[in-house]
Amino acid sequence: MENKDQYEQALESKHDCLLFDLDDTLYPFTSGISAQVTKNIQEYMLQKLGIEESKVPELCLSLYKNYGTTMAGLKAMGYDFDYDDFHSFVHGRLPYNLLKPDPVLRALLLSVPLRKVIFTNADEAHAARALSRLGLEDCFQEIICFETLNPNHKSNMPADGDETELGQSSIDVDPSVPRTPVVCKPFENAFEKVFKMAKINPQRTVFFDDSIRNIQTGKRLGLTTVLVGSSHRIAGVDHALESIHNIKEALPELWEAEEKSESVRYSRKIAIETSVQA
Repeated sequence: MENKDQYEQALESKHDCLLFDLDDTLYPFTSGISAQVTKNIQEYMLQKLGIEESKVPELCLSLYKNYGTTMAGLKAMGYDFDYDDFHSFVHGRLPYNLLKPDPVLRALLLSVPLRKVIFTNADEAHAARALSRLGLEDCFQEIICFETLNPNHKSNMPADGDETELGQSSIDVDPSVPRTPVVCKPFENAFEKVFKMAKINPQRTVFFDDSIRNIQTGKRLGLTTVLVGSSHRIAGVDHALESIHNIKEALPELWEAEEKSESVRYSRKIAIETSVQA
């Protein structure tokens, strides 16, 4: 029994889950996809919502900053549109050919002996297409996206008095800023929902994202945080990577569980062989 306890203790890892953002995290901002997304959002605001052209760029940016996604901000302002139509317009026309297979990242992800989960504000179709283009579609055990966090997304605002699904619950925001019915990063309730749905213990999870607001929310909730796309560490950032490809150099401990496992198995094999020979 004592040997078994020592064996299990040796295999125990500090972390048991890796939580990844998708866009501008698993592939670089320089791919050009983000610029195309912004362009499509602004065209949607102009063509579908009739927002004055001169106001579109500034409004698009300010809503993104306040609400995590421009779409969440537009809903908060009272614009009535179909979520699926928005996603189809914004993501359905993206030049996914800009994303190339990444065998280096694929090998890294598959070599990490921990559960891996995607947490993105984007819709399911976009996540599937992006991961497929990158060659990473089978590297994750679960994908949590817009539809997962907003299962009733066909409807608009939740029933009166139901604030648990409002995007700004559980976070300090300007009281003059209208609430949004969209559950998304960087708001705490989105993270808490992910923890519950995916059975994630934030104290044992490493979170990778390119957004400092998302990272800081994650840090407040107990996640070990990794800012991707910058090597500059600021408050709330445990690790900062210029590229997701630097993950093993920055966090070698993520591979320790497997290395410990192999070491312990080898030691036990030697001990058994020695005992038999004696």
